[in-house]
Amino acid sequence: MTLTGVLHSEWIKISSVRSIYGSLTAVLAVTLAVTVLALGTVGREQAERAGAEPVFDAFYALNFGQVAAIAFGATAISSEFLDGALRISLAAVPRRSLFYAAKMTAVGGAALVVGLLTSFTAFLVGQLFLGEYAIGLGHPGALRAAFGGGIYLALMALFAAGLTALLRSAVAVLSLLIPLLLIVPFVFVDIAAAAVDYLPDRAGQLVLHQNPEGSLGPWSGLAVTAAWAAAALLAGWWAVRRRDA
Repeated sequence: MTLTGVLHSEWIKISSVRSIYGSLTAVLAVTLAVTVLALGTVGREQAERAGAEPVFDAFYALNFGQVAAIAFGATAISSEFLDGALRISLAAVPRRSLFYAAKMTAVGGAALVVGLLTSFTAFLVGQLFLGEYAIGLGHPGALRAAFGGGIYLALMALFAAGLTALLRSAVAVLSLLIPLLLIVPFVFVDIAAAAVDYLPDRAGQLVLHQNPEGSLGPWSGLAVTAAWAAAALLAGWWAVRRRDA
């Protein structure tokens, strides 16, 4: 089969399997819900504080949207390891590298489109609640953060997808990544602050800051997250090629 044909079949899986499609749409839904709740209640109070970061605050809800992005990446791949689905997929596409490339391209492409839509929509909707404190995409760093936020969500989805191909379990990946994102940085920030800055979420979210601090810049931080995702994708490719279906 051609790459186009395999991509089409993988998109059908994403759009027709309820759990996969639901986790993808949750990226937008969760981010918008948190944006409205946060900026609609305490947004102006936060903007009045000394040292407020209007750009980063506008994209605060991506911290929650990334969990849905990770769930999407993990679910999209783990479905292949349920009830012998992978054997059926490989019977249709015997070239494992082609199958894997198409699978990850479909996952990454869908996550990127939804990620960009989520990032821009969350920013524009959030500013509706800030009145005189609202900023536009012309504000320094805002447009970069909007594009970077969408790319960041796609990279986190691919990071989870690669790990799921390696571990063959969405539960295992979520059990690994959720603590890594929500607990580890806060526990070790005072012990190994320099190392924490290179974790996939901390590095990637630098693109959401108007003036990021530390040794990494906004795009170099996103490149670190891309390196994490690439390593996970390579490990997943090795596992799909070497292990029995």
